[in-house]
Amino acid sequence: MSSSSSSSSKQQPKIEGPQPSLTYLRPEVAALKARLDEFIEHDVLPAEEEYNEHLSSRSGSDRWTMDALPPSLSKLQQTAQDLGLWNLFLPPRLVPHLPKSAKSLAPNVVLTYREYGILAESMGRSELGAMSCNCSAPDTGNMEVLLEFGTPQQKETYLVPLLQGKIRSTFLMTEPDVASSDPTNLETKLVKTSASTYTLTGKKWWSTGAMDPRCKMALVVAKMEYAPGVAPAASSSDDGTTTFSNNSSSSSSSSSNNNNNNKRHSKHTIVLVPLPHPKVRAVRPLTVFGYDDAPFGHAEVALDSVPLTQDHLIGGEGSGFKVSQARLGPGRIHHCMRAVGMTQRCFELMLQRSIERKTFGKYLWQHGTVQAEIADSFGAIQAARLLTLNCAQQMDEFGPRQARQFISSIKVQVPELCVGVIDKAVQVHGGAGVSEDFVLAKALANLRTLRIADGPDAVHRQSVAMLELKGLYRSMFGTDPPRSKL
Repeated sequence: MSSSSSSSSKQQPKIEGPQPSLTYLRPEVAALKARLDEFIEHDVLPAEEEYNEHLSSRSGSDRWTMDALPPSLSKLQQTAQDLGLWNLFLPPRLVPHLPKSAKSLAPNVVLTYREYGILAESMGRSELGAMSCNCSAPDTGNMEVLLEFGTPQQKETYLVPLLQGKIRSTFLMTEPDVASSDPTNLETKLVKTSASTYTLTGKKWWSTGAMDPRCKMALVVAKMEYAPGVAPAASSSDDGTTTFSNNSSSSSSSSSNNNNNNKRHSKHTIVLVPLPHPKVRAVRPLTVFGYDDAPFGHAEVALDSVPLTQDHLIGGEGSGFKVSQARLGPGRIHHCMRAVGMTQRCFELMLQRSIERKTFGKYLWQHGTVQAEIADSFGAIQAARLLTLNCAQQMDEFGPRQARQFISSIKVQVPELCVGVIDKAVQVHGGAGVSEDFVLAKALANLRTLRIADGPDAVHRQSVAMLELKGLYRSMFGTDPPRSKL
């Protein structure tokens, strides 16, 4: 992608009625996918060996330094930019929010959620795929937040370097001392100490990217509190009336449900914390089934009375829930389709193994049990792919909010389906399947983690069930069910 590309040349997708199929691609997108597929197969996959060898020669704290960044990654990123494969995640609704200084960083072909999902599958074949195209988490979600809710100063200082791939970021929500799948449990506090100053205190973990030496900002979810005599900030609601972020007025019985929801959803605020910061400490790197994911990794982070101002707020006081929800919908499409891509690669390894190895005088593929596992795996991959693309189509047509049950459903079903396939591939490989000689063991660890990341399965199952039951309740009684009956 040339830096001289003008914003007027960007091809906006036309979403006019249903597409011919969930896997349909406009001609220009099909050409883009062909370039991406060739890049993944001929550049990214061959670079994995050099990438891993570079990291294997480093240990301890040396794995979290600039020197630990494999040179192969920067080469891949430059190639991706040259091929027009950079920042493909940017959705049509957010491209107009790009600051003038970043217009040239938008992709020449802007993709719908469904189209990007198909390309995300290709990227997912390697853990280097999304990184090479500047499309990896948590940066994509953080960039979308900055595009939609960030101030002009926040965009220039952090969004533009993120889009350029010059810096990385992290998202701090989960906490070690409470069940963070229920956001009301969060103990990290953002205390408003005056009209324009705040203090952030707490402890987070599973902060992906926080160990990266290029990490220059963190988005932190915290519970709002107010020092004695300090009032919450006033904000304008959608109907133009003035409200307060911690509204404590009593509500009438007829609207108690909505008011209770508003109270619960206005207790949290997201703040942008510049990194490195003297009051922010990386307590320790965390491992996922023994993998440290260096040089990016995950960290436990201590926030020791971090001083902040209103310039560090994202979306204003009490808007944390709204900002978080806007961030999570597209991210789950990305995660699930990358998971499908890696699962497809593992499936291909299983097929290859089955025609190379013999047991009891027969090739593995000649055993009925292996044939059954191959057939079941094929079906599971098809199901995972189409479930996710259907969800993306719903988001394209109706928006993330109206696609909530589809988003929650893929978050449950796709990791389960993919883990099942990879587990079968491991079994067919025998001892080699749990070794570092193949990608299988790490893929299994990463995808098993997806059943916890961004909310555990049980929470998403509950969300799907409640949304479906609410729809039935409304059709029968014309109103939402009382919270006491949920």
